[in-house]
Amino acid sequence: MLRLFRALSHLPLGLLQAMGALLGLVVYAASPTYRKRLRANLAQAGFAPQRLALAVASGTGRMLGEMPYVWFRTGRTAAVRRVRVVGREWVDKARSEGRGILYLTPHLGCFEVSAQTASEWGPITVLYRPPRKAWIASLVQSRPRGQLRTAPATMAGMRPLLRALRNGEAVGLLPDQAPAAGEGVWAPFFGRPAYTMTLPARLAHLTGARIILVFVERLSFGRGYVQHFLPFDQTLPEDPVQAATRINQGLESLIRMRPEQYLWGYNRYKAPPGSLSQPGAPAVQPTLQATT
Repeated sequence: MLRLFRALSHLPLGLLQAMGALLGLVVYAASPTYRKRLRANLAQAGFAPQRLALAVASGTGRMLGEMPYVWFRTGRTAAVRRVRVVGREWVDKARSEGRGILYLTPHLGCFEVSAQTASEWGPITVLYRPPRKAWIASLVQSRPRGQLRTAPATMAGMRPLLRALRNGEAVGLLPDQAPAAGEGVWAPFFGRPAYTMTLPARLAHLTGARIILVFVERLSFGRGYVQHFLPFDQTLPEDPVQAATRINQGLESLIRMRPEQYLWGYNRYKAPPGSLSQPGAPAVQPTLQATT
């Protein structure tokens, strides 16, 4: 599989995305469960499924199709070289203050490029959930990294995140990913309770890091990407539900900018095994204070 991905990475970006778009439409047509969830999530957020569903399905396929290019192209033809940055001043401002930066990126557009761009400016540690399938794990581990580091989504993985932020470095999170039981609270996401990670707020409170919202817009016909950095001006409250609600509101504002590029087929409203079933009730939070 690694050889296949490396071989595919030599194809033009537009061709890979077109192949992926076709695959996305095939999966949408062939899977009633996926199709029903995608349309239901669009409707929950106030979007018309009949207008956006096919665009979302093909966009999800484009995200999959471009992965070989994004992961394995290096040098002058790397995907990061095809990114136009908007809002770099917010990153520069945080760095001038000597603060760590906490990038919050939803599953929107080509989020795989997001950390690559940030790693061009300094070290960044990204939280990730180790893949269950061995062949996917081998692909992830074989990617060129540079200043891009990874930390597993476990308590042991919290140490490098805290260390990076306290050293004035950057950390990247996908906060719309459902956390494990005991690591989240129920907070509204597009008007429906979703089990939401509390980690971003805890990291910000403990380190004083500057939160910056970011997403990478995918341009049509393989023309590259636009990476948007936006400030998150609200001071997060100590209450975990209120803090998670504010973060979700920030993510919603990004998603509304390019709703056809969001992964609406993801089961965002699932309840992790062992989580509290009452929406709005905070789960028991693991402490980070003693972590060094």
